[in-house]
Amino acid sequence: MHATISTTEIFLIAMGIILSVPYLIWRVGRTDYFAPLVVVQIIAGILLGPGILGKVFPDYYAFVFNPQVVQSLNGIAWWAVMLFVCIAGIELNLKQVWEHRVESGITAGLALGTPLAFGSAVAIALLAFPGWIGAKALDWQFVLGVGMACAVTALPILILLMEKLEILRQPIGQRILRYASLDDVAIWGVLAVILMDWARVGKQAGFLIVFALVTLAYRRLMRSLEERDRWYVALVWLVACAWGADWSGLHFMVGAFLAGAVMDADWFDQEAMDSFRRYVLLAFMPVFFLSTGLRTQWGVGGAAVFLAAGMLLVASVGGKLLGIRIAGKILGWPRAEASIIGWLLQTKALIMIIFVNILLDKQLITNETFTALLLMAIASTMLTVPIVAPRLARARELVFKSA
Repeated sequence: MHATISTTEIFLIAMGIILSVPYLIWRVGRTDYFAPLVVVQIIAGILLGPGILGKVFPDYYAFVFNPQVVQSLNGIAWWAVMLFVCIAGIELNLKQVWEHRVESGITAGLALGTPLAFGSAVAIALLAFPGWIGAKALDWQFVLGVGMACAVTALPILILLMEKLEILRQPIGQRILRYASLDDVAIWGVLAVILMDWARVGKQAGFLIVFALVTLAYRRLMRSLEERDRWYVALVWLVACAWGADWSGLHFMVGAFLAGAVMDADWFDQEAMDSFRRYVLLAFMPVFFLSTGLRTQWGVGGAAVFLAAGMLLVASVGGKLLGIRIAGKILGWPRAEASIIGWLLQTKALIMIIFVNILLDKQLITNETFTALLLMAIASTMLTVPIVAPRLARARELVFKSA
């Protein structure tokens, strides 16, 4: 039977599974409160990977996710994540950060630095055991990479969750976006340091210099264009920046982020940009989630992976909450407000998964470390809404009573 089915047909079977299974779980299970569709898609990617489906039904797994199909899916996944990271760069509001630079600097610094320190401590502990550090990693790259994975805030997912909680356009929502935006810049800057290849440092420096010079001309060009032309030119710019970064030895996703970061959000209609982000999430990103799930492994033992994930979760969530608590004391915030901000800023999911995919691509972490970090990202994101929603309700009730 298999001989009569073409690669194209098997690819379409895989796409059908990718698009339908997470949606059915999300809709039928009504998981939206604690697990938005994007989180269910990530979980489904793990379930459909070699560690779960591949173990239970190895023949079917090998049939559907054969090398030719996986190669095709990877191409879609690369383009999807390039678009998504570029959008994340565009949505950075650094002007707002600069206007409130003292408050934003203190909060973002502590929100990033504390979980980074805690996560790095866990990474140092993992170095004592085989199977966690990647084949091409130096100890400091592994420690800093895992630590930064614990410190990441997923700006696009944060936006989705704050929309759900109806605080995105409120003052507290805009403040949280400022803190997350500053941390996003730091995350990609640290990633560039981790990926610095001293054998190719000349190429990397050359790329950054050329990028800075061409950006000046690009921004002048974009200001002179009508909006409908800006969309096309922006996609060409994205491809060029991603290619240049990958050629220099950084990573194409670093280039994709830089491409978006130098664009102004007001060049594009906000509703159109929101719709574009949703369409990318709907039509393309599920393939990236599946390709991420295909990379999960449990080679050092399932119990060890879950233990590592638990340690990383405590470091990530505890570090973020402690950092924000300290910032709140310095800046005089009410304790309840600091708690809400801390829980929202610990949201991981997409950006963290993209970050650790790069670490895995560069062989700085193993598949087992990748799996533990992925589980940590899912758990931290699923905790957010159930914990924040009742706290927001209590805060609104207090405001209503005092009015």
